[in-house]
Amino acid sequence: MTVHGHEPLLAESLCLAAEDEEILALAKKAGAEGINLAGVCCTGNEILMRRGIPVAGSFIQQEMVLATGAVEAMVVDVQCVMQSLAQVVKGKHTDIITTNYRAKMPDGVHIQFDEHDAYASAKQILAHAVGNFKKRGEYYIPKDKKFDVVVGFSHETINYMLGGRFRQSYRPLNDNIINGRIRGVGALVGCEHYKYSDDIHFEIAKELIKNNVLVLATGCAAQALGRRGLMRPEAATEYAGDGLREVCETVGMPPVLHVGSCVDNSRLLIALTAMVKEGGLGDDIAELPAVGSAPLWMSEKAVAIGQYFVASGAHVIFQDLPISGAKKFSEYLLKDIKEEFGACWGVQSNPLDIAKAMIAAIDGKREALGINKKKERVLMDMAMRRELEGGGVAGAGCGG
Repeated sequence: MTVHGHEPLLAESLCLAAEDEEILALAKKAGAEGINLAGVCCTGNEILMRRGIPVAGSFIQQEMVLATGAVEAMVVDVQCVMQSLAQVVKGKHTDIITTNYRAKMPDGVHIQFDEHDAYASAKQILAHAVGNFKKRGEYYIPKDKKFDVVVGFSHETINYMLGGRFRQSYRPLNDNIINGRIRGVGALVGCEHYKYSDDIHFEIAKELIKNNVLVLATGCAAQALGRRGLMRPEAATEYAGDGLREVCETVGMPPVLHVGSCVDNSRLLIALTAMVKEGGLGDDIAELPAVGSAPLWMSEKAVAIGQYFVASGAHVIFQDLPISGAKKFSEYLLKDIKEEFGACWGVQSNPLDIAKAMIAAIDGKREALGINKKKERVLMDMAMRRELEGGGVAGAGCGG
């Protein structure tokens, strides 16, 4: 069974109910060993992030997940759910179960999810799916298409990872940005596109980490980067620049961090806020050497999320945002809006140009902070130490 969409409460309820003794008894009675729940699209990111449950596929793979013939039901809620799904499973034992009265589907089965009694709703959905198990015919699950990824980098996890249990802090991140090992932070978020597959996200991320930019990823972009092997600690050795590689190898983290689904983009803002609060990189998000991009944005919500980030002070670059036909509006988004929020939009077409624009934006912030020049390492002698300490204490120790 798969869960697909964006509502965290639905997915979490299904995860809990899948371990319910009553549901497990139903599954065994039907001849199954248990309940195998997998995620698709952003809900897949959600349960992967929170529970370590494997992802079956991303937005562009949702039909292929059904084509395996191994899915008793795909439970969907809202957004990024293809209306063709019910047609894909015609003649199969699979049901497409819609759960939101605003987003029903022809030929789908509707079971309304009641957020006030979420557990009972989840059990009802699972019981329906179990009923399809005996109808399963031939199926095919690819055996050689699994990818190992390291995920779960919420704000709290990053805090712990950098400082440990007793000294949780963003200080190591800020210090390594200040000293230049890490150039800055780049976020790759958003959707996918059949035409470009994983190539666009991979090319941008590869260029960023090569230039010592730590990448945070959410949504289907995160899955794309995971499939290309950038969410393994070993990827730092294979792809990252010297400074970022040193930090990643010391901490034991990948150069691209999986931060969650697209509805978890607020985690990125929480991280940026924590960086400002830690100090040393300005007094506002607008001053941080950080930039975001949604290269293959498809959903209208991607633009809304982008505007929210700009309004929060974060520079955002989209691929082919269609604004050139409105001259004044275009000038406002690309330039004038910066006077209000300290950040603006950027538009590029080529993946490499997107990466270069992100790096240029980061360098501009570093220049404004006065940290863009690498400081030479100075080995201090005793005379320099005395001068630093104000000449020491008269008549005492080495200063006497």
